[in-house]
Amino acid sequence: MADTERSALIVGVGAIAGLGAAYGRRFAKAGYRVTLAGRTLEKVEAAAEDICRAGGQAQAIIGDASVEEDAVRFATEAEKWGPIDVAVHNAGTNRRDSFLDLEVANLEQLWREHTLGAFLTGREAARRMVPRGRGTIIFTGASGSLRGKALFAAFASAKAGVRALSQSLAREVGPKGVHVAHLIIDGGIDGARLLAAMPNLREERGQDGLLDPDAIAETAFQVHGQHRSAWTQEVDLRPWAEAF
Repeated sequence: MADTERSALIVGVGAIAGLGAAYGRRFAKAGYRVTLAGRTLEKVEAAAEDICRAGGQAQAIIGDASVEEDAVRFATEAEKWGPIDVAVHNAGTNRRDSFLDLEVANLEQLWREHTLGAFLTGREAARRMVPRGRGTIIFTGASGSLRGKALFAAFASAKAGVRALSQSLAREVGPKGVHVAHLIIDGGIDGARLLAAMPNLREERGQDGLLDPDAIAETAFQVHGQHRSAWTQEVDLRPWAEAF
């Protein structure tokens, strides 16, 4: 089946200068029909239009990946463009709180955005891929997937949950032909969200001191293309100058 007859679902798309949009651009460049899902209409539509201007095929769909009905709708709409060959979960925000002051509602919010959303995206993708015996499901991880840091209990616990989900799903559906991979982004991303909060960070870190979203997306594309005799379940990415 040609790539133009397959689709890619990218969940968690914001600004054009962000990782979700970069994932979409890379798979569209390879000929996939791309469904971009996110919560902000203007941002998701702008990312889809950017892909279409470059000659790709993309559609925007609005909703919340942590809401079951929306997660099902994302996958259903993507399938209308062709069998989902790759699904990426990239949704979720971050926050800083003292453990002593962290409210239950805020802890739960990040769990829903990251862990529950990843579960629903992975489940809906797997339900469609397993009967066909092929496909790739990719989850975006973070430094917090591996270690908890002071003031980041909510984020780290949610991201650790995503990592555990990816491992469980990989062990269940890998033998059925579906590749599940977890990308640990161990460093700051040179995108709209981080630079809006820390506008001088790019200059402070120096050349290639932040992760390029398109470079991350390229790695995701390479993981998707791996031969099943040598699949990656987890890969960690960081700038060359990042301490780890």
